[in-house]
Amino acid sequence: MDDDFQIPGAGYDAAYGGMGMDMGMGMGMGMGMGMDDLETDLPEENPTLKIGEEREIGNNNLRKKLLKEGEGWENPTSRDEVEVHYVGSLLDGTQFDSSHDHGTPFKFKLGEGHVIEGWEEGIKTMKKGEKALFTIPPELAYGESGSPPKIPPNATLQFEVELLSWISVKDICKDGGILKKVLTEGEGWQNPKDLDEVFVKYEARLEDGTLVSKSDGVEFTVTDGYFCPALSKALKTMKKGEKVLLTVKPTYGFGKNGRSTTGDDCDVPPNANLEINLELVSWKTVSDITNDKKVLKKILLEGDGYDRPSDGATVHLKLIGKLQDGTVFEKKGHNEEPLFEFRVDEDKVIEGLDRAVKTMKKGEIAFVTIKSEYAFGPSESQQDLAVVPGNSTVYYEVEMVSFVKEKESWEMSAQEKIEAAAKKKEEGNAWFKAGKYQRASKRYEKAVSFIEYESSFNEEEKKQAEVLKITCNLNIAACKLKLKDYKEAERLCTEVLEIDSKNVKALYRRAQAYIHLVELDLAEVDIKKAIEIDPDNRDVKLGYKFLKDKVKEYNRKDAQFYGNIIAKMSKLEQAKSVGADAKHGKMTMAIDSKS
Repeated sequence: MDDDFQIPGAGYDAAYGGMGMDMGMGMGMGMGMGMDDLETDLPEENPTLKIGEEREIGNNNLRKKLLKEGEGWENPTSRDEVEVHYVGSLLDGTQFDSSHDHGTPFKFKLGEGHVIEGWEEGIKTMKKGEKALFTIPPELAYGESGSPPKIPPNATLQFEVELLSWISVKDICKDGGILKKVLTEGEGWQNPKDLDEVFVKYEARLEDGTLVSKSDGVEFTVTDGYFCPALSKALKTMKKGEKVLLTVKPTYGFGKNGRSTTGDDCDVPPNANLEINLELVSWKTVSDITNDKKVLKKILLEGDGYDRPSDGATVHLKLIGKLQDGTVFEKKGHNEEPLFEFRVDEDKVIEGLDRAVKTMKKGEIAFVTIKSEYAFGPSESQQDLAVVPGNSTVYYEVEMVSFVKEKESWEMSAQEKIEAAAKKKEEGNAWFKAGKYQRASKRYEKAVSFIEYESSFNEEEKKQAEVLKITCNLNIAACKLKLKDYKEAERLCTEVLEIDSKNVKALYRRAQAYIHLVELDLAEVDIKKAIEIDPDNRDVKLGYKFLKDKVKEYNRKDAQFYGNIIAKMSKLEQAKSVGADAKHGKMTMAIDSKS
């Protein structure tokens, strides 16, 4: 507490809980509460009040009356440094303290026991610029002792409080290891993620003010952290343009070993706390397209809107493909050449590029890094301008100039939907024959989506749609069997059989799924029913033979398994018997006895 406050026991001391620094925390915390009791960021209730309305907040008879609305939606929380004006009075109207009389607003940290508990709870419900009247019962103020001479024992108090501002202080890791004080608010709501490339300015000092590292602009991947681990943790909580002061414990700095001088940076002693001024200037979003970090897309220029190409969309691009050493092997759409055009998900370009393009918006420019598994693979590949060696990682700068999506279902007439479904079925058939089962499945699924929920079909169109739906679902099931998704194959065949209980293909393919799911009894039921319906069907007969072989195989394995268990149990019983005989002085004759 500052030494120039003149009113003992009240004045600013009243707001501080009537405690000189040598009075302990008891009064400031209200009735002997410990620090842990003040760590909740908000009281149980944070009511929305209208001007002039009064309501109890929390469960301790603390009342709040709204006098002036605040701005925004945020409230201060524990460790935040708040700045307020206040007037304190007894219930009879006697004023005992006012920050206005002192000429300056009152500043303190929430959640550290510097003020009475009624303040702690009440101010956490306020917004910036808000003014409220708090009626605080004695148990949340000065209790039975009061704060002589101005506050009597068991006094209920009223504080008119205006929350002028606050500086947010966040415990980033929830262990006190990194405290973040926001000095300048950032823009928007987004934060960078682990893979994003950030551009920052920072200045790191020891507690005594010694400068140990500084940069007026450096770019790095968030997860790398650059200077020390604290940067990586803090940046993921920051917004563009945000400036913060980090208080960093050794755990998130350089630990018990410290760090030796490197380049322009100075020594960091062992177990040193750090204070880091950090500004997040900007960042480039990096996406893991394939979820295995083998196709990464870094956005260089944001695109327009939200729409992106879907499967079958025709895209128009500018692109440059390079090797790691900078060799350009492909360049299209530049220097007044026609834009590069292709249909998405049609195997027209390498898989990594195809998948990256599907995530781009119109006008977006991106840098795409593609590992060989999603590029040209283990063999070298002759491209337009150079050879791409085997197992090469390739790099593309891509600009999405425009794209045209396929006609959507809601844009079609009933007959157009049937024609579109038939076309997608044929595309699926072509991909299936080519062994591209995932692509084939997607085409069949698209076909079903055109005709699945259509109430405007006439009777003839309904018949056509039903035939297409059955055929496509059976074909999807065939794809799922190839892709070893046996549960989905079983579900699709069951769906078909609910429409057509004698569909031999559905029975046969469901039986295949059951075999792989080791539901052999169910598989036998389906196979026998299929044979009964179509006794000359060669595939079904072969399927039945395969099933019988599987049954024999599983029976043999079961016999072997249980035989091993019985053998082990027998050996165990023999060992017990030998042990019992030895215990009673009996000897058993071994087969190789020399007697």
